[in-house]
Amino acid sequence: MTVSARSDRFLSAAANPRPVIELRRGGQALGGSYLYEGDALITGWHSHEVHQIEYALHGVVEVETDSAHYLLPPQQAAWIPAGLEHQAVMNPDVKTVAVMFDRTLLPGGGDRARILAVSPLIREMMIYALRWPIDRRPGSAEDDGVSEGFFRTLAALVGEALDHEAPLSLPTSEEPLVAAALAYTKAHLGTVTCEEVSRAVAVSERTLRRLFAETLGMPWRTYLLHARMLRAMALLAAPAQSVQQTATDVGFSSISSFTRAFAAFSGETPSAYRRRVAGERT
Repeated sequence: MTVSARSDRFLSAAANPRPVIELRRGGQALGGSYLYEGDALITGWHSHEVHQIEYALHGVVEVETDSAHYLLPPQQAAWIPAGLEHQAVMNPDVKTVAVMFDRTLLPGGGDRARILAVSPLIREMMIYALRWPIDRRPGSAEDDGVSEGFFRTLAALVGEALDHEAPLSLPTSEEPLVAAALAYTKAHLGTVTCEEVSRAVAVSERTLRRLFAETLGMPWRTYLLHARMLRAMALLAAPAQSVQQTATDVGFSSISSFTRAFAAFSGETPSAYRRRVAGERT
């Protein structure tokens, strides 16, 4: 999921549209890390031979799997088990650290992505893990003999965190009409209406509402609200983004209505969330 100056070349070299990226490059490290800091980036669909947990030091990362679209705001991490096909969207001004684990360190890693609350201890250990790149070779200067015990300890902490999910996600669908409606809705969050979506996918509004209820278990309007809130969280993570502009960008005509919706969704006001994200960035 994460790419860096080194991992970026792994992705660009892969010909398979959903390749398995061997981050260890044939090595046998039980654990290792990557740091990404740079411009906006879409990784493309891929999977790894190792488990992965990714934490945004600042900025926002989005992770998409075949079953859900996740938002990774500050103070939360994405868990991507080995073999799970996914792609990541690195929003502008993002800096992330990813730690990878051999499957044997977390045999109960599961088969789905999860969003986890990150304790201060896990956060600091993930940053400390940057001294051990995942593609290091046995006997190299980076392989100092200490890493195995460190990654076993961190894996145990992450294993406990897997029991406490904090999901911020949007559902996805394999039903073509619903998938098209989801894509259209996300692409037009500022102005979209149910009538426009139904017209775009060539079904009646009544049929669209029924399809959403049957395939996603939620009304289209609920999906729209959640999509707007997740997009707002991503936008507010940008240093120059104002609350007023964010409200407009995601389709709210007033700051007061946006603030009420955002607080009900996230548990804090847009201004408080923006200050917290700025503190994480600092």
